[in-house]
Amino acid sequence: MFPEFRELINQLRSTDRHFSHLFDKHSRLDEQIQRMEARKIQATEIEIETLKKEKLLMKDQLYSMLKKVST
Repeated sequence: MFPEFRELINQLRSTDRHFSHLFDKHSRLDEQIQRMEARKIQATEIEIETLKKEKLLMKDQLYSMLKKVST
């Protein structure tokens, strides 16, 4: 995610608690969605779509934070 910001992501994960929390939560959601799609965890399509929307909102927030800090 956001390879152009790799260094900044590492920096913010160690210095910004809110960013780190969002990044970790996004990663956990991604793993959970992958397990659901692989049918390792039972879930309906609606549950999967709901989690995908939540993950996308977090990604937007992370991107916004990255853009703000990088300018």
